[in-house]
Amino acid sequence: MQIKRKSTAIWSGTGKDGKGSLTTQSTVLNETQYGFNSRFADGIGTNPEELIAAAHAGCFSMKLAFNLQAAGFAADELKTNCEIVLEDGNIIESNLTLLAKIKDINSEKFEELVKDAETNCPVSKLLNTKISINYKLL
Repeated sequence: MQIKRKSTAIWSGTGKDGKGSLTTQSTVLNETQYGFNSRFADGIGTNPEELIAAAHAGCFSMKLAFNLQAAGFAADELKTNCEIVLEDGNIIESNLTLLAKIKDINSEKFEELVKDAETNCPVSKLLNTKISINYKLL
């Protein structure tokens, strides 16, 4: 099965003084603004790194949920934060932090399933950068 998803970026002007908007196929983002200040300062709008962080956190969480299901578990809650580190024009790290509530799972099985999700979620496979995860079973 092949799935295709689309987004559109529109940019006008120079890199520093220009402005842009992002629209996703689902319209969750609908002409959402982005620009120099939202990327490199604290301006209003989104930025590519924030969107990559959301994609990585969401993808990892879903992959872990499928891993848990295959092993006979269901999560009460998986809360994953992702920090993307941009340095000198390169994304150099994606740092995941997971807090998990899962009944009746032991720490060894939990670690095994987390490590598999870290390596095998599609976004992890796409990113050509250092990926780390800190995790805690609550």
